[in-house]
This record gives sequence, structure tokens and C-alpha cells, in this order.
Amino acid sequence: MVHLPGPSADIADDCGSEQEGAGQQVMADEPVLPPGQYIPRTLPVLHYGPIPAFDPATWDLRIFGATEAASETRLRWTDVTALPVSELTADFHCVTKFSVPGLTWAGIPATELLSRFPPAATVTHVMIWADFGYSANVRIGDFATETTLLATHRAGAPLTPEHGYPVRLVVQHLYAWKSVKWVRAIEYMTVDRRGFWEERGYHNTADPWREQRYSYQELDGEGPPL
Repeated sequence: MVHLPGPSADIADDCGSEQEGAGQQVMADEPVLPPGQYIPRTLPVLHYGPIPAFDPATWDLRIFGATEAASETRLRWTDVTALPVSELTADFHCVTKFSVPGLTWAGIPATELLSRFPPAATVTHVMIWADFGYSANVRIGDFATETTLLATHRAGAPLTPEHGYPVRLVVQHLYAWKSVKWVRAIEYMTVDRRGFWEERGYHNTADPWREQRYSYQELDGEGPPL
């Protein structure tokens, strides 16, 4: 189990549209939050598009692109549930400015997938794909941290459909929209490409502690040219 309180801990939900969450609530002994964040009364649910249906008989997870084996892998639901699981407790930061402290996730460490299905040495980024064409790009170093999970559970129970059941990515040190819900594919890339919200004006890197919300901020040298 990994516990990441305070400024080094930032897990976010998959929220990629500029909406307000619940009203601000002042709490005793509030944790230190990234700039511009507040703690809501409840955990808002924000996502783009409909919630996909899940059929364990037909569902699969693809790992493709610049793989070391130069071939695609497809994992069925029974393959995924057989993989080792670890637990992570960390804060949860959405680009829409709400933060929820101390959420506990459980799932398959990204390092486990990288070990079993390694990328080519030239891979620099990973594109995470969901149903209906949703995607988010992350640097390989962000994906490969020990605290990045393909989460299947939250607070000791399976994810609910609105929070990404059966599998969602959790990248604890980036803003919410990078933690893709309903993950269906992992693409290894040798060059960077922008994902869904990155193409629509969100920051390519998404570090909440540097308040990297929008692509125009990349002009300061923190991201690739527009």
C-alpha cells in the first residue's frame, strides 16, 4: 500500500470539461492543495460522452504500438483479473478546481504491464484509449511511476460505472483528465500526440502543482510547441 498525503499526492478523476463541482466547504485540518483548488462536499462525476456497457465475455484490453515484441497484445477480462494488484491512497485533483483528499484505489500497477508487455526502447509517450474514441497522452515516465495504477476498485469496492468500471487509469501526480475512465487500450508511442482534451486546449503535461491547466501556458517552455 502506498500513502501519499499532502503536496506530493495528487490523484484526479476523469474530469475534462470546465464545470463547477459542489460548493466549497471549509474543513478542519485541511490538507495542502495545489494552487486554485478547493474541497467539495461530495465527489463530483464529470466525463465526456456516455457510460459504456461492460460485457466480460467480449471486453478486452489492447496493448499496441511500439512494443518490444513488435506485436499487439489483447488481454481478456479474466487475464486482467489474474494480474497482481496493489493499493494506493492519495489526494484527487480535478482541473475544474475541486480536490478530494485521501481516496484509496486498488488495481494493477502500470509497472506490472510494462514488465510483462514492454515498450520499445524508443518509446517516449503512452496514449490511453477509452471507449468512444476518448484518449489522453502521458509521458512514459509518468506512466511508469510506481504509483500509477489501472484501477479496478475504490474504497474497497469495485469501481462504479460512472467512475470508470471496470478499469480506469490513475496517474496520481497529474490532473484528472489524464486518469482515463473505461480504459480499453494502451498505445506505446515514439513521438508525442495530443489526446482528446489536449487537442481542445488543455495542457499537454497537466501538473497540478504547477497549475498546468491550459495549452497556452506551454508557451513558457513547459510543453511542446503548439
